[in-house]
Amino acid sequence: MNILRSWREQKIMLKRRFPFLTDNDFLIDEHGRDSMLDRLSEKLKKTRAELELLFAELQRY
Repeated sequence: MNILRSWREQKIMLKRRFPFLTDNDFLIDEHGRDSMLDRLSEKLKKTRAELELLFAELQRY
């Protein structure tokens, strides 16, 4: 996948699409990116594969 948008832009787009997300949902802690993705997966009720599709979709906008 080609990255066309910065992480900051993707985060803003996700927060607009899902207004209940907060900055804390996007924090990367000592466990790394996986823990952030697990939090987003749980909060959005999506599988990791669905999250990857969502991030890919953000690249097309």
